[in-house]
Amino acid sequence: MRTKIFASLLLGTALSLSVASLANAQDKTVKVGALSDQSGLYADLGGPGSTLAAQMAIEDSGLTAKGWKIDIISGDHQNKPDIGTAIARQWFDVEKVDVIVDVPNSGVALAVNNVVKEKNGVFINSGAATSDLTNAQCSPNTVHWTYDTYTLAHGTGQALVKAGGDTWFFLTADYAFGAALERDTTAVILANGGKVLGGVKHPLNTADFSSFLLQAQASKAKVIGLANAGGDTTNTIKQAAEFGIVKGGQKLAALLLFITDVKAIGLETAQGLNFTETFYWDMNDKTREFSKKFAARMKTGAPPSMVQAGVYAGLMHYFKALEALGGNPHDGVKVVEKMKSIPTDDPLFGKGEVQPNGRAIHPAYLFEVKKPSESKAPWDFYKLVGTVSADQAFTPLAESKCALLKK
Repeated sequence: MRTKIFASLLLGTALSLSVASLANAQDKTVKVGALSDQSGLYADLGGPGSTLAAQMAIEDSGLTAKGWKIDIISGDHQNKPDIGTAIARQWFDVEKVDVIVDVPNSGVALAVNNVVKEKNGVFINSGAATSDLTNAQCSPNTVHWTYDTYTLAHGTGQALVKAGGDTWFFLTADYAFGAALERDTTAVILANGGKVLGGVKHPLNTADFSSFLLQAQASKAKVIGLANAGGDTTNTIKQAAEFGIVKGGQKLAALLLFITDVKAIGLETAQGLNFTETFYWDMNDKTREFSKKFAARMKTGAPPSMVQAGVYAGLMHYFKALEALGGNPHDGVKVVEKMKSIPTDDPLFGKGEVQPNGRAIHPAYLFEVKKPSESKAPWDFYKLVGTVSADQAFTPLAESKCALLKK
C-alpha cells in the first residue's frame, strides 16, 4: 500500500512539473521596461527615443502577429541610483516586468544590474558605458550591448596616441562612468608609451567648465581627454572653443560623443573631432532605412543615437531567444543563456555574438566630424576614418574579470 501511495505521489509530482513546464513554454506574454534619463543631460541620446526604439523592436519582431502579448512601460531614473533601483524593484514586484533596457548612466546601471540579478529578470544595457558590467560586476542576467569604456579607450584613445598625442590631461565626470573611462583610456595611453600629466573631476551636469579648462590648458598636455558625456561634453567643447584651446595647439579627445551632441555643438565648432561609435545612421542601406522610419516618429526628426539603436537591436535578439524557447519562461538566467547561444544578426549592428560574460560584440568605427562645407544634408555629420573588428573592439575574454568565465 505504501509503495502504491508513494508511486502515486511521484506520478502526481511528475505530472504537475510537466504541466508547469508546458505552461511556461506556452506563456507568450512579455513586459518591457525602458528605464532612461527622460529629462536630463542624457535625454536626447536615450530618453523618449529609447522608448520609441523599444516599441519599434516589438513591432518588427513579428511576435504579436504570432499571438504574443508584449507591453512596454517607461521610467525616468533622473541619473540617481536610488531612484533607478526603486523603479526596477517596483517593475519586477508589481508591474511584472521581464526585461529592462537602456539605462544610460553607469552608476544607475550598476545598481540596477544587482536588482535584476536578485529578481532573476533580464537586463539589456545599451546606455551605460562602464566595462565593469561584463567584468568585475558581470551577471548571468545581463547583456551589455552597443559599446563600453574599453571600446572608447581602444578606439579614440589609441588612435590619438599613435598619431602623436602622447601627453594627456583628463576632464572627468565624477561618477562610475567617468572613472571607468579615465581608467581604461589611461591604460591604453601608458601601453602605447604616452603619459598622463594630470586630471580634474567635475560634478555631473556641470554648466561652467572654465576653471577645469584653465587647468587643462595650463598642463600643456597635447590632448585633453573628455571623460564625460551628453550635455557635459557639449558644454565642455563649446567653452573650450571660447577659450581658444584647439586654436592654441591642444587637441580635444571626445572619448564619448553622440550624434545629438554634434547637433548641439554645431559643425563649425565640432569639426575635426575624432571619436568612436558602433552605429551611425548613414552607414548602409539598412541603417538608413531604419533611421528614416525612426526619425519620422521622433518629434525632433532626429535619427537614432548609438544608444537608441542598441535598445532596438538588443531587444530584437531577446525576442529571437524567447521564440526559440517556445515561450517566455520568466527566468532571466535561462533567457540570457539562450541569447548567448544564438549568433546576433540585425540590420543596425550586423553579425556578432553575445559572449559568456554578457558582452555583445560587433565592429566599432572611428569617425571624424565633417567640416560644414562637407555636410550635404541634415544630420550628415560623420566621415569614417577606420574600423575596429568585433574581436578587437571589446575586452578579450582572456583579460575579463567576469566570474562567469571561471565556471
